[in-house]
Amino acid sequence: MTSGRTRDRRRRRQLIGLALLFFAPLGLSFYLYYGTWRPAGRVNAGVLIDPAKPLPALSLPLELGGRTDAHFLTGKWTFLYVQRGRCGDDCRRHLYDTRQVRIALDRDRDRVQRVFIGDGDCCDMQELREAHPDLIAVRAGPDDEPLLALLPRGADTRTSERVYLIDPLGNLMMFYSAGANPKGMLEDMKRLLRLSHIG
Repeated sequence: MTSGRTRDRRRRRQLIGLALLFFAPLGLSFYLYYGTWRPAGRVNAGVLIDPAKPLPALSLPLELGGRTDAHFLTGKWTFLYVQRGRCGDDCRRHLYDTRQVRIALDRDRDRVQRVFIGDGDCCDMQELREAHPDLIAVRAGPDDEPLLALLPRGADTRTSERVYLIDPLGNLMMFYSAGANPKGMLEDMKRLLRLSHIG
């Protein structure tokens, strides 16, 4: 009788031990993934926006005539740069950097688009088109205010001073400060594109 109870307890302990062997790593991985811990080695070059901000569907006027589709910020990863006033050295550098990052993505470049929102007198449109044929150039105006109101701005309110990253679902999820290293942007994009099954 006693040996039967001892045997039952031993079996129960063995079953609990087997269950722990299976569920403990699973529970630990969930805790680490969804909890606050992050590996020190995984550092983004950009600043994460947490939580990500869903952006409104807007049809915006294009610099060369016509309008964008209302959902043009979905379906692809999007680099967005906003410039108020003349497109000076910093503006040209941001446009150059995002172009080079997109080109460096090679086969994945079609998963990424670049959008520039600028004033009508920001730049020579012909020159801009020749230097950046893939750029979606939007004419700044009242229509873009619901979008711009959601962007965390830099110190200069006339310009974003930042390159924003929008995911394929239309969520603003990261930004790069004025001095961000384009190599870091490229590494971030490679990682995101590798992990993403959308866009």
